[in-house]
Amino acid sequence: MRHLDFRQKVLGPYFWFFLFKKLPLAFFAGVKLINIDDQGSATSLKFKWINQNPFHSMYFAAMQMAAELATGLLLFQYRSSATPFSMLLLRVEANYHKKAVGKIIFSCTEGHNVKTYITKLLSGNDGQVISMPVMAHNESGDIIADFIFSWSCKKLSL
Repeated sequence: MRHLDFRQKVLGPYFWFFLFKKLPLAFFAGVKLINIDDQGSATSLKFKWINQNPFHSMYFAAMQMAAELATGLLLFQYRSSATPFSMLLLRVEANYHKKAVGKIIFSCTEGHNVKTYITKLLSGNDGQVISMPVMAHNESGDIIADFIFSWSCKKLSL
């Protein structure tokens, strides 16, 4: 049930503190958590001075940071002292389709696959890899970018 407690905390008013403590660059860039549940998670990032590129749109690294958080939180919610595992981002694939201006939403709908993955990971001793797609949409619903994040996790000894 730790993941339910984690969700309640990060969806509450203190998510900014989690970002400031664990991901200060995301905090200063303005990444927000919109939702995290059994279906997946969504983050957002508004185009502004701190995350701009010279071409008057959002810098690709800022977009990847918000997209990565959407996948990383789905895994991170299951980590605890009772279920310790390491997380390592192995690979990122990205395709950019339009300029990112305004508010961009980063959605990962892999919640059910993550739960199955974690169950398998914690029941064995071998490391596991999971690949999770993220779609980035602007306020009009246009696809701005799509990503695939491949994470390697390994169960740690208690």
